[in-house]
This record gives sequence, C-alpha cells and structure tokens, in this order.
Amino acid sequence: MKKKWKKVMGLLLMGTLVMGSIAGCGESKEKSKGASGNSEVKIAIVCDSAGQNDNGYNQSAVAGVKKAAKELGVEYKVVEPTTGVPQALETLAEDGYHLIFNLEYDFEALISGTGGSKPIAEMYPDTTFVCFNDNPNKNESGEIIHENVISVLFDVHEASFVSGVLATLVNENAETLFGTEHYKFTPVDKGGRAIGFIGGTNSNGITVFSYGFLEGINYIAKELGVHYDYYAKYDAGFSDSATGGTVAGTYYNQGANVVFSVAGSVGDGAAAKAKEEGKLAIHVDANKDAQQSGYILTSVIKNTEVPVYEIIQAAVDGKISDMDRVQSYSLASKATSITDLSEISKFVTDEGQTKWEEIKAKVSAIEKQICDGTIKVINAQNGEELDASALENVTIK
Repeated sequence: MKKKWKKVMGLLLMGTLVMGSIAGCGESKEKSKGASGNSEVKIAIVCDSAGQNDNGYNQSAVAGVKKAAKELGVEYKVVEPTTGVPQALETLAEDGYHLIFNLEYDFEALISGTGGSKPIAEMYPDTTFVCFNDNPNKNESGEIIHENVISVLFDVHEASFVSGVLATLVNENAETLFGTEHYKFTPVDKGGRAIGFIGGTNSNGITVFSYGFLEGINYIAKELGVHYDYYAKYDAGFSDSATGGTVAGTYYNQGANVVFSVAGSVGDGAAAKAKEEGKLAIHVDANKDAQQSGYILTSVIKNTEVPVYEIIQAAVDGKISDMDRVQSYSLASKATSITDLSEISKFVTDEGQTKWEEIKAKVSAIEKQICDGTIKVINAQNGEELDASALENVTIK
C-alpha cells in the first residue's frame, strides 16, 4: 500500500511539473534519434533555483543533454522543481529515469535521507545520480557511501585564483589601461585597494571560488608589496538581481573597483551596478563579458556541458559503472577557465596597450604554473580550509 501511495504521489508531482512547464517554469522533455541510434537511456536534469535559462551553469548543462539527445538518441527531461529537489529526484527515479543530474546544492535526502526516510540513492540503486560542486558521497573515513552517486567537481578554485590575479593587476593599473572617459575608479592610493565578492550561499560550492580568488589577490598584492581589503557576502541567493546591485553598490562605495559574483542572476544585478558606477564586475559560469560590455572584466567559466555529455556518453556505452565516483575538471581541461578577455580588451586605450600585454602575459604564465603544479590553490570542494592568517596582504572584512 505504501509503495502504491508513493507512486500515486509521484504521478501527482510529475503532473505539477508538467503544468509548471505550460506556465513557463516547469519541465521540458524531448527524445531524438541521433547518430548512435535510438538509445533507451532516459536522462533528467534537475535545475537549481536560477533555472534552465540562466545563461550559464544550468543552461550549459541543458546544452549538454540536448547535444546527447541529438548525437546519441537519449530521451531527456529538464525539470525546474516547484516542490523541492528531493521530491523531484525521487519522482524521476520512480518514473524510470536512469541518469539524473542534480544541479542544486541539495544532497542530504539523496545521500543521508531525511525525516526518517532512507537515502534516495539507496531506494533507487538502479538509478545513477550526479551531484555538482561538492562530494557529499563519502563518510568520515573518505569512503564512498553509494556506488550509484557520481560527484562532479570543477577546479574553479584555480580559475578563480587567475581572476584574482587579473583583478589585482588591473586595479593597480586601471587609469593607465582605461583612462577616465568611461570609468570612475577609486584611486588605489585613496582607498581603491579593495575588492568584493558576492556568493549565493555559504557552501563549499561557493567558498571554493572565494578562497581561490582571495589567494590570487594576495599573490599579486604580496608581489607588489601592497595591501587589500576584501568584502564578502555569502548568502545573497541566486535569483534577485536587485540584491546584486545593492551589495555591489555598497562595495563600490567602500572603494572597491572590482566585484566578483558567484550567485546566478544576482550577478546580473552586480554587473549592471558596475556599469552604473563606472567600475568592474566579474561574472561566472559562462562567458558573460558582453552582458555589460566594458564593465565585466572577465567571467570564471564552469562549463557544465562537458561533464554532462561525457557522463551520458558513458551511460549509453554501458560504461558508467567504470567511471570514478568523483569526476574532476581542472584548469588544464578547459572545462573551467577565465575568458579570453577579448571584450574588455576593446576598452583598453592606445596608451594602455603595452601594460595590457604585460598583464595578459603575467596571467598566462600563472595559468601555466597552476597547470604544472608549481602554484597550489586551496580547494574548498575537497574540504580544504582557508587559513586567513596566511593571507598576509589581504584583510577580510
């Protein structure tokens, strides 16, 4: 009777999601016969609160499953859950989806179970669940808890370090690079040695960006013999762009010339505020440099399309059980990086070109040092903790 009731509730929930789709905020579903034939593998993408049209993290993952539908013939569903991630995961598993990607930072019900219920992963051993931005599927000894859970980690701490290096070098040379026609930078000798960070939630998936960014700022500040203030907020959410504008505005007013946002649509508000204030923003997930052209310094890219497609390919080939339960994508993999800086380069003055080339060469050299292991960056996704006292040239406010 309990099993039957669960099935009924699952169907009701799926009905809710379908109705949400009609209203423009639920699910989309498609099946395609690709080059590899008509696969019987059913794939689901569960979006986070920013939704599938976020022009970044979620949208890139959806692009990956659409590519798999076209080339591999898989059936897929994209869900923006209206009644919580755990219910969406359980309903999709109950409905026979073989591979479910969870883009939301919500793992407790999946891994440990909540409210006295068994873990969802244990309830559906024939479904493979994929978590992003953390590795919750390990016990205190570091052993795997559920064999049907894969964790995907992007080494965004490395790309964030690079963005911190870039932000500091640009801040130190802002007037030389850009002049004063389009910008209103606070001079570094008048309180302008400050940089801000806005995170959506206080989790490893967010602090991993902040810690890397901090280390990059400190690296250059120490090299130059200067000191920076670092303003940070870790609970801005992901959907309210007005919040991004408000928080970024506060940081700009406190002297910051650059604010890095890892907060979905909140970052759009921060970027708009950068243009309004004549300063700079750093965006995240996809190349959003043209969103506020000239006022977005770079974007730290987390290309979710790459792992989504690769894991689906393994499922279609029957090799998903052979994959490591933790999949990591480094700076060298190009699944994470900063942009090519082509957009911001348009705003460098003729007088600033020589300095700009020097900065880009320095950034490139540091990227190579990270890739070859010469420079090590703290990785919060692996449980590494930041020792603030080691940041001799940065004060965290």
